[in-house]
Amino acid sequence: MTKPLLQIHQLSKSYGAIKACDRISFDLYPGQVLGIVGESGSGKSTLLGAIANHFPIDQGNVTYTTRSQEDLEITRLPEPQRRRLMRTEWGFVRQNPRDGLRMKVTAGANIGERLLDVGVRHYGNIRTEASHWLRQVEIDPARIDELPVNFSGGMQQRLQLARVLVTRPRLILMDEPTGGLDVSVQARLLDLLRSLVRNFHLSVIVVTHDIGVVRLLAHRLLVMQQGQVVESGLTDQVLDDPQHPYTQLLVSAALTP
Repeated sequence: MTKPLLQIHQLSKSYGAIKACDRISFDLYPGQVLGIVGESGSGKSTLLGAIANHFPIDQGNVTYTTRSQEDLEITRLPEPQRRRLMRTEWGFVRQNPRDGLRMKVTAGANIGERLLDVGVRHYGNIRTEASHWLRQVEIDPARIDELPVNFSGGMQQRLQLARVLVTRPRLILMDEPTGGLDVSVQARLLDLLRSLVRNFHLSVIVVTHDIGVVRLLAHRLLVMQQGQVVESGLTDQVLDDPQHPYTQLLVSAALTP
């Protein structure tokens, strides 16, 4: 039986009297895309940040199985080890690509920087790899020496993807990856994401308020309300036959013109 890549057990995080995440548990398997949906304030972004160990949690465990089959308890990792994990086996894609890019260095340098972090030093190899990943995310490699500030929002998001994927991570955490983009740009980005997930056998957790995003990307779905998971299951099953009143409301709102 396939072992989970990531195991979340009884994860909780409160801010004062507000329970942003309340005893959340789930498993993520290799090659699986898990969508997490809910309105603003539902706790979905807090959950993603807690998994990435961006801040201390109140209780629970986040266990990751590495390429070498070592089980790591993420919440107990020393900061240098956590940072290395985020540069190698994990990646984090932010809603605003400017938060995930260095805007004052070139597109190629943004990609190459992550390679430098893992010990690659040959300039020619770095530049070749950067060009390869620009092609993978549908950016003309001729723009390798341009600054991200000259790119559109959609291109900046694709550049952020290239920066994250260049070290071949196994797990990608995405926080509203299509937020703020025009509908046509969203569609192109979603097609690219589906292709990358399939081609590189990525495991992904994607947080979004957009039902359309999870329907296209996610194999499984968690629906969050006020810090709790109120419904979970196969994406099509949850969206086509929602059982919880809150899920029914979300789906109904998504169908309303």
